[in-house]
Amino acid sequence: EVQLVESGGGLVQTGGSLRLSCAASGFTFDDYVIGWFRQAPGKEREGVSCISGGDDRTYYANSVQGRFTISSDNAKDTVYLQMNSLKPEDTAVYYCAVDFPGPQRGRERSFCTDDGPGGTWGQGTQVTVSS
Repeated sequence: EVQLVESGGGLVQTGGSLRLSCAASGFTFDDYVIGWFRQAPGKEREGVSCISGGDDRTYYANSVQGRFTISSDNAKDTVYLQMNSLKPEDTAVYYCAVDFPGPQRGRERSFCTDDGPGGTWGQGTQVTVSS
């Protein structure tokens, strides 16, 4: 069974940093696409950043480009989201999700930007940035 468990959320002041972790199990950690998504109250879900397993190609939403970094540790079956220079508008529940679309070009972008991406989702972790 594919499972994802997020951790690392919390309360931080504007300008601070957090690192989210997404621990994966139930699949071979070499051919996948994993993404971080967020949803704030009253707002649509946003694909924040996605990474393609095997080639480590990445995608970032414009809203986080230059501030967030996604990475994977295959030895630990974990994907991280390092979030720096946090802003109050980054406040949301952050979810990680995984899918296995096969060797599609640009799958990291597609997973983050497609409406209603499928796959398996974690339970979410709250990130709150105070002003």
